[in-house]
Amino acid sequence: MDQTAFMIGFTVMSLASLAIYTTGKKTPPSHHHTLLHSAVPFIAATAYLAMAFGIGTLIKGDGSATYFARYADWTVTTPILLSSLVLLAFHERGKTGEVGGYLTSIIVLDVLMIVTGLISSLAAAPLVKWVWFLWSCVAFLGVLYLLWGPLRAMAVERGTALGAAYSKNVSFLTAIWFLYPIVFLVGPEGLKIITDPTSVWAILVMDIIAKVVYAFFAASNLEKALHEHARQA
Repeated sequence: MDQTAFMIGFTVMSLASLAIYTTGKKTPPSHHHTLLHSAVPFIAATAYLAMAFGIGTLIKGDGSATYFARYADWTVTTPILLSSLVLLAFHERGKTGEVGGYLTSIIVLDVLMIVTGLISSLAAAPLVKWVWFLWSCVAFLGVLYLLWGPLRAMAVERGTALGAAYSKNVSFLTAIWFLYPIVFLVGPEGLKIITDPTSVWAILVMDIIAKVVYAFFAASNLEKALHEHARQA
């Protein structure tokens, strides 16, 4: 069952990467969004292929599995998705140092969130597991603060159209990302309320929404906002 889900993930992500790049804008100012969003499912496809072959899969003493390829995927792809949002917030702002500061801060928190989640998955002692899970959630809250606080304020400063596009994109991504810790909590890595196959299929669906559906949604919002922004300029 898991292999079927992994191969579906590989196929969908591979085709989605090609589709996003083919249909996306290749010229400034939105060309970098096409490159970023097409890279995300390509990386995810690589992770799903690894999981389909059992590479990096650890079966623990309690019978649950930790998929290292999944965490490696998230460690790379989630910073890319966040970078796209940061670039939208800073559109035409021209302050390279400030952009770099926010990018560094949000990526460090994001990677910390993923790595501590992995530690929680690997921990055998319940107390240790939940301490690391909670610390991962704290890092997630830090990411959300930056997204919804200073970065959203800067996006709104860029104008009504760009502010609205940022708000739509960050709302979509926040909603789907909130589901990941919930699945971890009830899944075999957490409270074991749902089985490993159920968890794998749930994460596959969430990955497709977060990496593929979101890419087209974000691109559509961005293009409409840039057109409106240029018209008002």
